[in-house]
Amino acid sequence: MTCRFCRAEAGSLVLDLGQQPACDNFPDAADPGPDFEYPLEMWLCSACGLAQLMADPTMPEEPAGTEPAALVAQAADAVARIAGSGLLPAGGRVAEYGSPHGGSWLDLLGARGVTPVADGQAADVVLDCFGMMHAADQHAALAQRTARVAPGGVLLMQFHSLGAILRGGQWNALRHGHYAYYSVTALTRMLAVHGFTPRTAWTFELYGGTVLLAASRDGEPDASVRALLAGDLSDGIGDPAVLGRLHSDMMDQAAGLREFLESQRAAGQPTLGYGAASRAVALLRRAGADRTLLPAIVDASAAKHGRRMPGTDIPIAAPGRLAEARPAAMVLFLADLLPEVRAAYPEVEAAGGRWVSADSLASRRLEQRS
Repeated sequence: MTCRFCRAEAGSLVLDLGQQPACDNFPDAADPGPDFEYPLEMWLCSACGLAQLMADPTMPEEPAGTEPAALVAQAADAVARIAGSGLLPAGGRVAEYGSPHGGSWLDLLGARGVTPVADGQAADVVLDCFGMMHAADQHAALAQRTARVAPGGVLLMQFHSLGAILRGGQWNALRHGHYAYYSVTALTRMLAVHGFTPRTAWTFELYGGTVLLAASRDGEPDASVRALLAGDLSDGIGDPAVLGRLHSDMMDQAAGLREFLESQRAAGQPTLGYGAASRAVALLRRAGADRTLLPAIVDASAAKHGRRMPGTDIPIAAPGRLAEARPAAMVLFLADLLPEVRAAYPEVEAAGGRWVSADSLASRRLEQRS
């Protein structure tokens, strides 16, 4: 293994999910499989501290999803905070590197008088919102972004914090196509190589812990950045043994999901899933779940209807399935969606059903054991 950023070869394997199907390739429901499988492993660089995907031989083919309301609300909140900090220059220019999963801040920034520039042009604000993690060559990707920041400008980077992944036991954030998992500590080192320094940061509850970092060619880290760096140190974010706890989190959550689905089936309680997300793929695979335990996963994205979850025979259904099945329980694979789905599908609870977060099943299992 050679680090995707600093090219060092010293590091540690900290999470191994074994052989997994490509989690962004949803086969047709009539396709019996088997699906191709590939290693899925996280490696921690001893030199720069970047946690990263090892090999990825998959070819991304993800059907477009529906942008969650929580993500839309967080974007509006973030832009308001940036504007309040004085980092949006009047009549400024912005270059956006977005996520291939969709979503853009350009309309929100345009409403505040900041206009986009053409590809390759310099900008006063260069924004990366969950974009750079999809770059296999992390050094080249960061070099491209910093080079486009105009003199006196700012680089804004939003990312799912590695500290939040560790604290929340979010082992299934590891997936093919996501090459990097940033701590503030590692990203600070990476930015320094390109002559940038983090100046301020904001945190959000999205995905259990999202960070928006503002960096520039001058200035010093403020209290918000120093607090996040201290949090990384306290969490032991650079210690391979500490990150290795994600493996036991994986085992507990997979076992918890299977036990829950088996108990629901034994009790004759109809159960469906909600959210055909990429992060659900490894969980279902590790739990050994199939359509006998989970007859379908409902999703709002029409592009996924008529398909199935990779690595299993569980079909993806349209929301109309809820009225037919009258489920006693809905396993939610994206916890951030809970307020949204409760409002969108009141018929679940009106019929006596309940929403159960897949993330909570490991903790329930541990509580039962203790």
